[in-house]
Amino acid sequence: MSRGFVKEDDAQTPPIVPPRAALPPGTPNYVTPSGLAQLRAELAQLEAERTQAETNRDNDTDRTHRLSLLHGRLALLTERLGSARVVEPSTQPPTEVRFGATVTLRTVSGGRVGLVRTFTIVGVDEAGVAAGKVGFVAPLARAITGARVGQKVTLHLGPQAEIVEVVSIVYS
Repeated sequence: MSRGFVKEDDAQTPPIVPPRAALPPGTPNYVTPSGLAQLRAELAQLEAERTQAETNRDNDTDRTHRLSLLHGRLALLTERLGSARVVEPSTQPPTEVRFGATVTLRTVSGGRVGLVRTFTIVGVDEAGVAAGKVGFVAPLARAITGARVGQKVTLHLGPQAEIVEVVSIVYS
């Protein structure tokens, strides 16, 4: 191939490494035992991908780019694992909303009255709305932390305030 068709700066463009879930400065990196297992599984997967990329000699430019990306992701993950503080949900006060709690809320005024929602408060790396897991730094989790069954809490999650009642708290 003629050098006229090759961009000179392609090999020099550093890869963009996607950041991990945000953790506010000075905030401990709390994780559940399940969350720690997920992080370790992710580490094993990335290390396997790195090993495979190191052995693939088909295209040196692609290989270098892929390895740079993997090294960046591994560095961020290793940092996150190093700062992880495992919190065993079963050690939390059973009558109070804390990290690791599966909470059921019912809307009593504002918003959609009667709406019931259940979610678990977890670490930032395990959070996922589709899975019903909310990061402990999320506004919803912060608003209900410390609440007890039967207690009403005001949520400011949108343009209109909503009052919810804590229906149940379960630690598994």
